Amino acid sequence: MAGGAFAVDAPANGFDGKMTLSVVITCIVAASSGLIFGYDVGVSGGVTTMVPFLKKFFPDILKKVAGTEANMYCVYDSQVLTLFTSSLYLAGLMSSLAASRVTAAFGRRNTIILGGAVFLAGGAINGGAENIAMLILGRILLGLGVGFTNQAAPLYLSEIAPPKWRGAFNTGFQFFLGIGVVAASCINYGTAKHTWGWRVSLGLAVVPAAIMTVGAFLITDTPSSLVERGKIDQARKALRKARGSSIDVEPELQELIRWSQIAKSVEKEPFKTIFERQYRPHLVMAFAIPFFQQLTGINIVAFYSPNLFQSVGLGHNAALISAIILGSVNLASILVSTSFVDRFGRRFLFITGGILMLICQVAVSALLALVTGVHGTKSMSKDNAVLVLVLLCFYAAGFGWSWGPLTWLIPSEIFPLKIRTTGQSIAVGVQFITLFVLSQTFLAMLCHLKFGAFLFYAIWIAVMTLFIIFFLPETKGIPLESMYIIWGKHWFWRRFIKGVVDQDDLP
Repeated sequence: MAGGAFAVDAPANGFDGKMTLSVVITCIVAASSGLIFGYDVGVSGGVTTMVPFLKKFFPDILKKVAGTEANMYCVYDSQVLTLFTSSLYLAGLMSSLAASRVTAAFGRRNTIILGGAVFLAGGAINGGAENIAMLILGRILLGLGVGFTNQAAPLYLSEIAPPKWRGAFNTGFQFFLGIGVVAASCINYGTAKHTWGWRVSLGLAVVPAAIMTVGAFLITDTPSSLVERGKIDQARKALRKARGSSIDVEPELQELIRWSQIAKSVEKEPFKTIFERQYRPHLVMAFAIPFFQQLTGINIVAFYSPNLFQSVGLGHNAALISAIILGSVNLASILVSTSFVDRFGRRFLFITGGILMLICQVAVSALLALVTGVHGTKSMSKDNAVLVLVLLCFYAAGFGWSWGPLTWLIPSEIFPLKIRTTGQSIAVGVQFITLFVLSQTFLAMLCHLKFGAFLFYAIWIAVMTLFIIFFLPETKGIPLESMYIIWGKHWFWRRFIKGVVDQDDLP
């Protein structure tokens, strides 16, 4: 009976309801929170290749670019330049830790609104920046906003969607993130030749922030969040709206109330509760999955793809176009995940995506080693540069149907209500701290390891794919409050909840 949560029978079949227009519209609005994170990921790398931007803030890099003897891997190695990118993720880490309490106290919807407003302020400051201090301040505000929305939006999607389609709806967050990346890359390409182009690219971050914030005002919070805060009548109305007027929502509402009461009856500090032995499987996943996602190298490729493609010989305009192609391939592949995540399951997509990414990273590393030499001093032909792009496109496709959307989905669906916001907060925090370290060190690592940087990520992809094979149970179609069943049946994790889960609950 430890912890209380596992001792209560949860309905194995859940309350599916039906697909309603209200659910679709609500989930689209919540998923649009991914726009701001995606826009930032897409805009940063392109802006840092713009000559007017470098001339104003990083003139030393322009000298390196002009140098005829420059090592192709080391052109953009600047700690201040990488701080411009990585400061956002340090701020995101701080806000994601605070977001757990904010999301529980004020609801998922209100947290999305707060994140959008803060991000909007950061975009405005960056667009009008006159010095590096203003750039960094703007980035910090962007990070605070992203920390709140990355915490709240995946939770919102998992809680509002019927279990049967939870995976598909949750991938919407990553889909909008992909739209943000592609939109930012297109804007970078269109503004690159203008002296004020970088201001437009950075300043237009206010547009997705405004769209998301205004949209959030038009939707209701999730029934789980409303029950958690004692707003039972509002929760009933939200359930009727989500499930359809012909569905009797009282059984589902009573189930939500029961689980909320269980959580309150064992009143403990959530950050202490989550470290109890019975939640060890959940905690490991909250750490491992976002950590591994960043070690696929995808965001590093997205941040610095214009720099990378320009370095290997594609030229400035071609480098920006390549970033658009890379983002578009990733965006299209997310639709594969949306179509199959609730049919074939999470594990299948994780494993196939991991194998494809592994092959591509090894191939890129081998190609760079053969063509540019061990020290990276040989020039690369356009044909070989295009081959690098093709390999990275296949790599982005593998990521798009696996580690991209599923990293948001898994942590948002495996935790019981009483520690759900805390678990999501830890997952987002791990992602941001890993992002900060990797984005701050990637250009230096590329300079020193050269082609070996891609081999570094390939090794991690192999490790994480094996981790999924052995340790991640399948979660498709299981109601959130019945999720404990999967841990009791797993060959490894069942030892941590032995004596807590009633064996009669395990079909």
